[in-house]
Amino acid sequence: MASPASLDLLQVRSVPFEAPANLFDLLPADGALAWTLGAEGLVGWGEAARLELTGEDRFAQAQAWWASLVSRAVVEDEVGVPGSGLVAFGSFAFDAGQASSVLVVPQVLVGRRDGRGWITYVGGQSDVHPQPAPEPPEGVRFADLSRSGPEWMGVVADALARIETGEVDKVVLARDVEAVAEAPVDVRWLLRQLAARYQECWTFSVDGLVGATPEMLVRLRDGVATSRVLAGTFWPSGDAAKDLRQVDVLARSIKDIEEHGYGLRSVAEALEQHCSAIEVPAAPFVLELPNVIHLASDVRGIVSDGSSSLELIASLHPSAAVCGTPTPVAREIIREIEGLDRGRYAGPVGWLDASGDGEWGIALRCGEVDGSRVRLFAGCGIVSGSDPARELAETNAKLVPMRDALSS
Repeated sequence: MASPASLDLLQVRSVPFEAPANLFDLLPADGALAWTLGAEGLVGWGEAARLELTGEDRFAQAQAWWASLVSRAVVEDEVGVPGSGLVAFGSFAFDAGQASSVLVVPQVLVGRRDGRGWITYVGGQSDVHPQPAPEPPEGVRFADLSRSGPEWMGVVADALARIETGEVDKVVLARDVEAVAEAPVDVRWLLRQLAARYQECWTFSVDGLVGATPEMLVRLRDGVATSRVLAGTFWPSGDAAKDLRQVDVLARSIKDIEEHGYGLRSVAEALEQHCSAIEVPAAPFVLELPNVIHLASDVRGIVSDGSSSLELIASLHPSAAVCGTPTPVAREIIREIEGLDRGRYAGPVGWLDASGDGEWGIALRCGEVDGSRVRLFAGCGIVSGSDPARELAETNAKLVPMRDALSS
């Protein structure tokens, strides 16, 4: 007879598996978990363990819970790649005072990396087979939610006034839009649409939060931390010659380079707390996506203090790219004037394994699915020289991925 302690053990087994070309084909309608880039990544379903948490110490709480769970796991891993063995998907609130965060260990996980496929069972083996294709949402209607466009431009003007007085250098402001369909929205439809159209982005689904983010907050693998910083944006016009000229303008824009620099410095300074060496590029590169074009930089560091990916995101979040500079001041201004609860928008989203390695993006280009309603988000970095009308247009461009996925 098993002892009480042994009853708490988590049995985990990862074995090679011929995963289908599209990992989403295996996902059931309920509880879909996903983190993919192109044809590779992780999908999961079921809940072998779950943690919901609130509070400013949410990352420390998550780390303690995860360490305890790992200590009670009996893992048989025949694959031995990042993402095999015991894995949790996670999504954290942007502001701990507004929403809860969640970690979920799926009962079944299927992954593909470097052409190798595998399946992980937690708590016992179950049948895995392709699921019926999801149906597209019908009759979707969109409407501003917390603020109308003109009202939101007034908030931008307020932030600009504070920047001009020297109270703050940059404030990132978000707005939300509600989409209402005739029937509950199937997140698997959204995942398929987003992954097909935004192959340069990480497509994710965790506890109803679904999207495709171009921004990696941190990837930790074998002691190397990598972070992709995005700041500075314009949106294509459809005229190739004009867009090519605009790319050159973006790369030389003092305003956009200044905005990018704030984000880059905040990430580098956060990683310096944990790393023995930091590699910061001298100049950003241009990242072209179907709906927008960004200035981007990849920062790398050698982690020297043994920090897990959860401990790294505790230092990195929120970065200047999604909050502002100085960050504590910007966060208080956001709380005062933004007028909405961001929920898990702009918070860390991704996964980690038993070693503490993992991949955590910033939850951008996303929406919170609740039955037939989806709350969409977009934001902009406001700096000296920003124009409220242009910033509103930028948010509309950033809403395109989710709007298109819902309108297909």
